[in-house]
Amino acid sequence: MSVTADPCSQPSLMHPDQAIPLLLEQVSPVSDTEVVLLPHALGRVLAEDLASCIDLPPFNNSSMDGYAFRFVDLNTQTNRTSLRLIGSSFAGHGFEGEAKPNTCIRIMTGAPVPAGYDTVQMQEEAEVEGEFIHIRHPKAQGANVRCRGEELTQGTKVLSAGIQIGAAELGVLATIGVSQVRVYRQLKVAFFSTGDELRPVGSELAPGQIYDSNRYSIQGLLSRANVEWLDLGVIADDPEAIRQAFRHAASQADMVLTSGGVSVGEADFTKQILDEEGKITFWKLAIKPGKPFAMGKIGKAVFCGLPGNPVSSMVTFYKLVWPILNKMQGLTPVAPLMLDATLTTPVRKQPGRVEYQRGILSRNAQGKLEVAITGSQGSGMLTSMSLANCFVLLEQFQGDTPAGTQVTVEPFNSVLC
Repeated sequence: MSVTADPCSQPSLMHPDQAIPLLLEQVSPVSDTEVVLLPHALGRVLAEDLASCIDLPPFNNSSMDGYAFRFVDLNTQTNRTSLRLIGSSFAGHGFEGEAKPNTCIRIMTGAPVPAGYDTVQMQEEAEVEGEFIHIRHPKAQGANVRCRGEELTQGTKVLSAGIQIGAAELGVLATIGVSQVRVYRQLKVAFFSTGDELRPVGSELAPGQIYDSNRYSIQGLLSRANVEWLDLGVIADDPEAIRQAFRHAASQADMVLTSGGVSVGEADFTKQILDEEGKITFWKLAIKPGKPFAMGKIGKAVFCGLPGNPVSSMVTFYKLVWPILNKMQGLTPVAPLMLDATLTTPVRKQPGRVEYQRGILSRNAQGKLEVAITGSQGSGMLTSMSLANCFVLLEQFQGDTPAGTQVTVEPFNSVLC
């Protein structure tokens, strides 16, 4: 692996790990909350701690289909005892009689274990002979019984404010009888593209024109980020049109997001209007793809300006905008999952910037993690994102890296999947 010792190969660029805390200092979580019914809570951020109002499970119940009995009735001289069958207990329809010595009841998974009975033997370890059940002895009293409050007792905190409600959380809330929850209001993000060269998909391209793909990628990313988005379309390269688009977007949303027009020295009206309408900082980050990035305020809205190249736009959203959105939504920060894998293809890299090369992570025949680069890594090659399932993280001053090297990979989370 070729590494340069010169830490000043691009001294004006800031490492993304240093930039992220500085970016996050510029935003605050939303404080507005609302109460939503449980079926509408998926993906929302919980705004308060929730405690269980019941014991879970709420009653002793069986974890097996089998027979419930009193452990004290087992014959200690043998490994099998015969008990008289006197009834049954099904989920939702418990046994209403009394537990009597030397008796048992048929019981199904989830059914209440009646008071007096304390142990369940699975049906595979029992034999039926008329009204008697011959039970092979379980190892311990209480076998196959889920006790009341075993998982949670009344008053125990179940979920904490700041977590995103997923399918498992919906199930937990339903299990403890919660029908509605208080969540932070959903963020609104307005976005648009600028450029006379951009054409809508499905139309014919004239010489020098391209399809407006970034807007569709941004829409997908925002949908995965569980925010409400407002697509303002393509704005012509006209200063007044761009000015009005920024004003309209800022009046409608918590964040205004654009791609392109944020490079220093770029001949574009976007940067000019941003300087006039907002308080914007233009960042030059040691990240590839995606060196140019802008952030600041337009009116009361946060502004984030992504690079125009398709892959750069997606990578900077993932690494920079997504943490900003998480903080604004009130989400508790979670460090991304990083794994070590063996590189199966050589990597070309110039020292100077942290690179997020697109890779395919898999396990080999020996069960070890390995990763292959998805071919050419040009910032305009959006197919590399479609083929990949992870980023291969190459450090700032790392150079060319041969196959067989252990590298750090960051599997895509739900935003890019």
